[in-house]
Amino acid sequence: MTSVLVVCTGNVCRSPSAEGLLRRAFDDRLGAGGVAVTSAGTAGWEGSPPTEGSSDATAERGVDITSHRARVLTADQIDAADVVLAMAREHGEAVLDLVPDAGPRTFTMGAFATYVDGAAAPDLPSLVATAARARDAAPRDPWIDDVADPLGMPLETYRAMAAELDGLAGRIAGALATAGAGVAP
Repeated sequence: MTSVLVVCTGNVCRSPSAEGLLRRAFDDRLGAGGVAVTSAGTAGWEGSPPTEGSSDATAERGVDITSHRARVLTADQIDAADVVLAMAREHGEAVLDLVPDAGPRTFTMGAFATYVDGAAAPDLPSLVATAARARDAAPRDPWIDDVADPLGMPLETYRAMAAELDGLAGRIAGALATAGAGVAP
């Protein structure tokens, strides 16, 4: 099965929200279970539930993440993923510290969405390769579009994060669906 790993710091705000929103976007466009989405944190608060703000903001968008429990990022999780989507540059760097050869398939979520806009690829691994080529050819910072951390902020900040992540998830799933969306079995 094709897999996506989403990474942030504590795995209680951004990455579980992105995980839920991506899962829904893939299911809506490609059918249920076509792409496995998981998340982890570079300093994961092992076993902790999502923050109330993250749960509330994603619930307002029709996604329930309350059953999520935080996990610490491991090399095995990275190795198992077809693409790793970091919430911010430092998370991508932490991925590469654990698995240096994961560079071609590690992006910030915002950068990946940018690089796959308008791309045509038959499956997620091909889409990742297309994004890596676009990133490598781009004259700008390859870690564009960090998602701001809402931890400790008011609900409006969590809502803004959820809206941003929902938009990015839709762009990514849309690119895969538009490409003919054969997801690798």
